[in-house]
Parts: sequence; C-alpha cells; structure tokens
Amino acid sequence: MIALMYQVKRRARSTIVPIRKLDYHVWTWGETDPDMAPVVMVHGWMDVAASFQFVVDALSDAFMQGRQIIAPDWRGYGLSACGSVDNYWFADYLADLDFLLDHFSPAQPVDLLGHSLGGNVAMHYAGIRPKRVRRLVNLEGFGSPRTEASEAPERYAKWMDQLKQLGRGELALRPYDSVAGVARRLAKTNPRLARDQEGRDKADWLARHWAHENSHGQWEILGDPAHKIINAQLSRVDELTEIYRRISAPVLVVEASDDSLSRWWPGKFTRSEFHQRLEALADYRLALLKDAGHMLHHDQPTQLALLLEAFFH
Repeated sequence: MIALMYQVKRRARSTIVPIRKLDYHVWTWGETDPDMAPVVMVHGWMDVAASFQFVVDALSDAFMQGRQIIAPDWRGYGLSACGSVDNYWFADYLADLDFLLDHFSPAQPVDLLGHSLGGNVAMHYAGIRPKRVRRLVNLEGFGSPRTEASEAPERYAKWMDQLKQLGRGELALRPYDSVAGVARRLAKTNPRLARDQEGRDKADWLARHWAHENSHGQWEILGDPAHKIINAQLSRVDELTEIYRRISAPVLVVEASDDSLSRWWPGKFTRSEFHQRLEALADYRLALLKDAGHMLHHDQPTQLALLLEAFFH
C-alpha cells in the first residue's frame, strides 16, 4: 500500500512578531472571538510549531468557530531568530511566552497547551502567572530527574566543555541530501508518521517545515545546534513544587501509552515519580492515549482533539 500525501485541512497564517529583540515566527489558525479564550500551543525540544497542524486539523468545526489557535516557533527553532547566543536558558522561554501573550491576548486569559519541553514551560508559566491561564494541558511535559547540589560542579564543567564543542563545530546538525531524507529521519524516529490510520504520509509534510533547503541544495534542520548544550543549572524539585502549588487553572496531563521516561532516564526518573510531583497541583486529571509515543499529537491527533474539546469547553 502506497501512503497518500498528507493534506492540510486548516491552513495556518504565518506572522513575525518582535519579541525581546528577536523576530518570533508564529502560526495562527482560526478567527478571534473576544468572548472565547484563544488556545496557545507551544512545542518541544528540536521541534517546530508546524508540529501541531495534525491536531488542529482534527478539531471539529464547531470547536474552531470563533476560536483562534496560536503556536510560536520557540527562539532558535523553525523560522524564529536565535540571536547572538551560544546556549539557551529555560527562563527565556517563560519571558518569551509572557511577551507573546502581551501581544496576542493582553487582557484575556488563554487556554495553554505545551508538549514536552513546551509542557514543562507551560506548567512553570501557569504557576508564575496564574491569572493569565484559564486552562492548562500538559502533553508529556515531564521535566527532568531530581538533581542534588553535589552534582553542580560537574554540571557546570560539562556546560563549559559543550560550549567549546559548539565553537569547534562538533555539535553541528548534519544536513540531508533531500527532503525525502529528512522525512525518512522523522519516520525512523517515529514510525507512526510514515503512515497514519488513514494511510497518509505525515512525515513528508512535516519534513518541509522541520527543515529547509540551503543554497547548496541540502536540507538543514531548523534548530540551532546550541539547543543541544546541557542546562547549566540543576533541576530543583523543591522550586518546581512551589510553582505547581500556585497553578490555579485546571490541568489536563496527557501521557502516551509508550513509556518514554523508561528509555530516557532508566532508573533515574519514572512516571510514578512524575505523578508524585503532580500532587502539588490543586486541580488536575490524567489521560492516557493508546497506541501513541512521545509525539502523541502526531500519533493520535483525533484522540487528542476529542480530549481537548472536552477540556477547553
């Protein structure tokens, strides 16, 4: 069976917004109704805003009536500028999101959704600016394993070593000879992209937004290699708990049936430990998407859309 090319149902509008001396690229779908909270979707590490196209297409016409969806490319990803930086700090994502909401929804709280890194950012933001978030969805935004103060010296040393590796070009992302090569790379990481339940090839469509063709005819990933550098700061669970306690919005935490944590941090961070952290939240619920991996918004967009519509009522 030959996979069909993915066909977009709802076309996004592309805009550039000046944010903190950077040109931020933002995709928007739908129309704005002042009586309805906009939905803001923020993507994960080494991803782009176009990643949400599949779930946006899966949302019903009734849900989209009068509703705007806003999805930025984080700094240094997609078509957003990276500035003159050689590494990225977590707090900058929080400030960037704050400025973006000032632009798109200065007076109205938003429905905020984040995937992976974006889910972690969204959870932090909702605790730091609780009045700006009406409802919150976390898609596999687990955060990081617990760290101890004794790890700080080696962590800072590793951070400095990686800065030098970046300067020598050792962290560069390799280009691909064609967009088909990018699609194969995406499908290898996530086989569900190659052919979804309707027989459509989403990998080829996403590859054209995840990478771009350079002047030499090669396709380069739209992600700054500096994103590969370790976060210099430790992961403080006590800080995280205090932030979670201040989240006033109802929270929907969506997990995939495939357990990513057991692969990423075997013996260091488990789902049960993540669930223990969630106990600091005042109002949350868990949902599990079957036949899905970490990129669950790619794997099961229809299942996810149904959850979102029920939650963002």
